[in-house]
Amino acid sequence: MLKRVFLVISILSILASCYEPDRNCQDFKTGEFIFNYKIGDSLKQGRFVRGEKFSVDYYDNKIDSASIRWINDCEFVLQDLESKVGIHYKIIKTTDSSYTFEYKNAVKDPNRNLNIKTGTAYWVK
Repeated sequence: MLKRVFLVISILSILASCYEPDRNCQDFKTGEFIFNYKIGDSLKQGRFVRGEKFSVDYYDNKIDSASIRWINDCEFVLQDLESKVGIHYKIIKTTDSSYTFEYKNAVKDPNRNLNIKTGTAYWVK
């Protein structure tokens, strides 16, 4: 009996470790999106429009523009046109109307801890 329980648990563990969330990244390469972000205790909403080569962000009464370099279907680097700072994004999950992503500095700083954050972008239709 104990062997059967162990076998069932082993099989379930193997099946669970093989699960990967949906990632239809191609669907989200271009478009208009909204996202929520926090500054201090305030929750705010921003918007961005992403084309083939550029992204324009509208947030906190500011407009920011960046170039886009796709690494693969689900990863890209946005490089701010003014400051030249690069942010590496990785789409980790998609739905029919949104995607969840991780982001971090594109250039590693040996004097700082790597800080990976997550967010969700929603299509504006």
